[in-house]
Amino acid sequence: MSALSEMSVADRYRSAADTFADRVRGTDDWDAPTPVAQWRARDVVGHLTTWLPALLAAGSPVRLEPGPSAEDDPVGAWTSLDEQLRRLLDDPASEQIVFAHEHIGRLPLPQMIDQFFTSDVVFHTWDLARATGQDDRLDEQFIADALDGMRAIEETIRGSGQFGEQQPVPEGATVQEEFLAFIGRDPRWAPPGR
Repeated sequence: MSALSEMSVADRYRSAADTFADRVRGTDDWDAPTPVAQWRARDVVGHLTTWLPALLAAGSPVRLEPGPSAEDDPVGAWTSLDEQLRRLLDDPASEQIVFAHEHIGRLPLPQMIDQFFTSDVVFHTWDLARATGQDDRLDEQFIADALDGMRAIEETIRGSGQFGEQQPVPEGATVQEEFLAFIGRDPRWAPPGR
């Protein structure tokens, strides 16, 4: 299987979304605490299923159909968004849609989804997996590339408020642990009692 970083935009989204969907289906406690303070497992899904539709509406003519609330039906919420994004990215006409936003600039819609949303899906897969005791390994090459890119714009990232403070990196850390510490996670976090 190709590394995420070597795939097409649509294939990269599908691969990331498939992994996240597996963790969604494998979750049996939607109120489990997560590595993100004040978030429960359902809030990970809630985050992903709310910010992208709002951003698309703010910077493009695309309007996604609202799905179930992650509070009430996290599996349905993710499934609804995921199906719509797959159709959008599989449509060659999406390449002609320009996304324009004051904080992001102008770029083809699939590129915006790839750059901002697919990455977020990958990163939050760890949060959901770690909260619910599932496989939390991420695509190592993708994470390494993301870490290199983020380090290059660290000042901007830290100023955005989207990431937490750099956390201590454990001795002998893996690339994934280095990345998690960079974005403000405790890479060795475990739910209480586990």
